[in-house]
Amino acid sequence: MSTFHGLEMAKQALFAQQSALYTTGNNISNANTKGYSRQRVNFETQSPYPTASRNRPEIPGQMGTGVKVGSIERVRDEFLDVQFRGENSKKGYWETKSKALARMENIMNETTDRGLSKSMSLFWDSLQDLATNPTNSGARSVVVERGVALADTFNHISKSLENVRSDLKAEIDNKVDHTNSLLKQIHNINEQIKQIEPHGYVPNDLYDDRDRLIDELSDIVNINVEYEKTSENSSGIQDGIAIIELAGEDGKGLGINLVEEGQYNKLNVGYEGDETKGYNAVSKITIENSSENITLTSKSGSLSALIHSYGFTTEDGKVQGEFPQMLDDLDDMAKSFVKEFNNIHKQVNGQNFFDEENSTAATIKVDGEIIKDPEKVVVNSEDGEEDGKIANQLADFFDKPIKIGDKNTSVNKFYQSLVGEMGVNIQESNKMADNTNILLSQVDNQRQSVSSVSLDEEMSNMIKFQHAYNAAARSMTSIDEMLDRIINSMGLVGR
Repeated sequence: MSTFHGLEMAKQALFAQQSALYTTGNNISNANTKGYSRQRVNFETQSPYPTASRNRPEIPGQMGTGVKVGSIERVRDEFLDVQFRGENSKKGYWETKSKALARMENIMNETTDRGLSKSMSLFWDSLQDLATNPTNSGARSVVVERGVALADTFNHISKSLENVRSDLKAEIDNKVDHTNSLLKQIHNINEQIKQIEPHGYVPNDLYDDRDRLIDELSDIVNINVEYEKTSENSSGIQDGIAIIELAGEDGKGLGINLVEEGQYNKLNVGYEGDETKGYNAVSKITIENSSENITLTSKSGSLSALIHSYGFTTEDGKVQGEFPQMLDDLDDMAKSFVKEFNNIHKQVNGQNFFDEENSTAATIKVDGEIIKDPEKVVVNSEDGEEDGKIANQLADFFDKPIKIGDKNTSVNKFYQSLVGEMGVNIQESNKMADNTNILLSQVDNQRQSVSSVSLDEEMSNMIKFQHAYNAAARSMTSIDEMLDRIINSMGLVGR
């Protein structure tokens, strides 16, 4: 140990406390930076003197030789990260589905006076008036007008639902592109970390950037994240590269990696046309460099919610999904409505009220001959009496049991059940969206309490490190004065 050892020890103390002050300043600077995890300096004592050896000096015990900065690491709880990403995936699903169903609700307009049930009610009222006044030409014209309005409502709802489905398809494609962009960015950060860590550095800012991207990815698809060391000599605080695996609804891995050593695998969505229904549906989601398909029924991630709303094909070739199901039900209702209504209307002279060649919800319309001449609306029975019998039958038709799809029910009851089921789905989606948001907020608050910057705590640390720095400087001054005494004031005898 040299005479100047005290100066060296004081210098190391100054550098160590200075590093702590710089780290504290960095935390304060990034207090409002999204995704930033606060950092802390881990101090370590220097190797004591003398070191254990065969020729060590014979002195009692060992003498401390100062302090050094062992590492600068992020304050992060991996368990809370796992919880957050799991809840974030659930939140992404239910929030996206809730928004999609809200758009359906706005189109159906059942909470206003512009919905299909209101149009059917007005049409029914006009038929009742015509049955009461079978000789009134104005009542016939009103029936035609209300019939046209009902057909237009069917058309508008169907076309609006299809427009939303087109928007959902664009959202699915954009979501897949965004997912692939996130995977590429995560892969690029992995590559940077692979180049830095083997040199002993801990790239905390890269870790933060990667975790932020992984959090964003977890909103889209459910994932599991594992970390792989970049070298055999990696320290315990080095995260290594992230291996991202797709997970099922239960959180278990599917054995399909989105990001792995040296590469990332893109998502691809396949669509399949349904000629009988006239629209496309998602048939599969594939992963680049993998022969397996992702399950389309998982209720996790915003991508699944978009697919479930837009429509997807099952293994038996059927199409499922909220919007396709509503379109199918409206088509079944329109076809049965037109067929049975015409059967009653044409029993006297064979004249259809609605055009039977265009009887889907998107194409239903009143027969052109009826529109040109409302007097062709059949009101009375065959014997020629002005009894309004046919008009009565047409009015009663709305509550008459008929076959709609695979159900035997009336038009009114079928539509009521359709709207009721939609309301239940919307209520469930809204409730689950609220619940998952609450759970996510709770986990996020716990995570922020660990990882986010507390200005009060940082100011306290700044004062602590500042005092330590001042004390180290005072120690250096004392050593300097002692050395000055030794060098300049000793050994003067005999001069």
